[in-house]
Amino acid sequence: MLILGIESSCDETAAAVVRDGREILSSIISSQIDIHRAWGGVVPEIASSEHLRQIDPIVKQAIAEAKVELADIDAIAVTQGPGLIGSLLVGVCYAKSLAYVLGKPLVGVNHIEGHVFSVNFENPAVEFPALALIVSGGHTNIFHVPEEGKYRVVSRTRDDAAGEAFDKVAKMLGLGYPGGPVIERIAKRGEAGKITFPQAKISDGRPDLSFSGLKTAVARYLRESEIEPATGEATASQDICDVAACFQAAVVKALVGRMERLANELQPKTFIVAGGVACNLALREGAENLGFRIGVPVYFPSKLLSTDNAAMIAAAGYSKFNNGELADLSMTADITMRLQNLENEDDALRAKRVKYRL
Repeated sequence: MLILGIESSCDETAAAVVRDGREILSSIISSQIDIHRAWGGVVPEIASSEHLRQIDPIVKQAIAEAKVELADIDAIAVTQGPGLIGSLLVGVCYAKSLAYVLGKPLVGVNHIEGHVFSVNFENPAVEFPALALIVSGGHTNIFHVPEEGKYRVVSRTRDDAAGEAFDKVAKMLGLGYPGGPVIERIAKRGEAGKITFPQAKISDGRPDLSFSGLKTAVARYLRESEIEPATGEATASQDICDVAACFQAAVVKALVGRMERLANELQPKTFIVAGGVACNLALREGAENLGFRIGVPVYFPSKLLSTDNAAMIAAAGYSKFNNGELADLSMTADITMRLQNLENEDDALRAKRVKYRL
C-alpha cells in the first residue's frame, strides 16, 4: 500500500511516499531555517507564505522520485495538528483538494504521533508496551504506549519544550538560531562538570519536566560571572563552551532521569526517543546507557527523520488507515490536537507516585 504523506506544521514543507508503513520510496524536505535565522526564530506569517509557495513542487518531486503516479497512491496522510495554524492550513487544504480530485482516502495525523512512528524505518518492529520520549522545539512529552496507536501522557513539560530552551540559551550565549545544533557543537569544547545547574523539583510528585528555572540559572550565572555573549559560534570563549556543555548535561540528565523513573514503574519493552532534539548525541548516549543498564532496547530515528518530515506522517497514516480512522473533507487544522486516547493515569499507577528528586 502506498501512502503519500504531507507535513507543514511549522517551518519545513515536506512530502513523502511510503510503502506499507516501513519502506520510504521518497522523502523531500524544504527547510526554512535560513529564512527565519535573521529573526532568531520562526515567524508564522513568513512560514505559511513559504509553505504555500513550496508545497506543490515538493509533492510533485516526491511523486517523481518515488517513480509512481498520483493515481497509484492508495491514501493521503497529512499533519492535522498541533502546530502553527497558517502552516497547518496550507498542508491540510492541499491534501483535501488532492484527495477530492483523485478520489483517494484522507487521513489526518497528529504530528507528535508521527514522531513516534519515525522509528519504524530503521529499527526492528517496536515491542509493546513502549515508553516514548518525544522531544523537540515545540513538544516535550513522555508517553506510555501499551500497544500501537494507544497513548497515555505520563510526563510533560510544565513550561518550555527542551528544544525551545536550547534556542533561548543559545541566544543568551550569542550563538544564533537554531540553538540545538550549535550548543551541541561547542559543548564538545566545554567541561560538562564545571557548573552544576539545578534540576527542577516538581512539588506535586509527578515526573514532569520544567526548563524555565534552568534558563534562569544560566542567565544568572552569565551575569554574576560577567561572561560576555559571543558574536557567533566562531567567537565562543572557553567560558561560553563550558556553560553550553553544562546546560546540555542538565537537560539530558532531566530527560533521562524521567525516563528511568517511569521505566521502573511501567516496565516497557522498548524505549523510543524521537523529535528534533533526538539528534543530540549526548541525549542519545544517555538514553542508550539507560537502556543498557535496565535491558531495554532504545530506538531512535536517523537524524534526517528526527526533524519534521513527511515519511513519519505517512507511516502513522498507514496505521490509522488500516484501523479505519479516515477523515472526510470537513477535516480542518487543529492547533490544540492532543495525543492522548487513554486515561492519563490509572489508579494503580497514581497510588505508586511518591515525591521524588533527581
